[in-house]
Amino acid sequence: MKVIQIEPLSLEAYKPFGTYANLIDPVDERLGTPPVEFFRDQLQLSVNGNLPLSYSCCRVEKRDYVIDTLEYHSSCSEAVLPLDNDILLQVGLATVSQIPIPIEKIRVFYVPKGTVITIKPGVWHWAPFSSNDNPANILINLPERTYANDCVVMELPQEDWLRIEF
Repeated sequence: MKVIQIEPLSLEAYKPFGTYANLIDPVDERLGTPPVEFFRDQLQLSVNGNLPLSYSCCRVEKRDYVIDTLEYHSSCSEAVLPLDNDILLQVGLATVSQIPIPIEKIRVFYVPKGTVITIKPGVWHWAPFSSNDNPANILINLPERTYANDCVVMELPQEDWLRIEF
């Protein structure tokens, strides 16, 4: 099995896949001063204009740090916000066709809880991993029913599985 290293999250490294903002400890442009500050327009999420934005929870428990499945959405971005635990998020650049997935270009980012991260349309990804032994509850924002209407899921052949290393 191939091995993949976890990367620290930085705007430059993650730029090809989307963007992110820390909502718990923001450092962005703000309106107002303490005790009331408003951190405006930290992220934008492109969605299909005909469907409402849905808020869903993805709960991931400790599992083997092995990437064996990937998915993408063609028509919209996805926002991911780990609420109560840090996560590991695997991403790969969008491809023209479903096969072959460029396994050698998959990257894994360490995403601190409270950091909302977007995934561009077409970017390969899958359910994140908890960064430790505790479960992670993750807020997912997608247009309603994207999981049924715009979700291509690929189970990788075992020779392409990737083991995540700390």
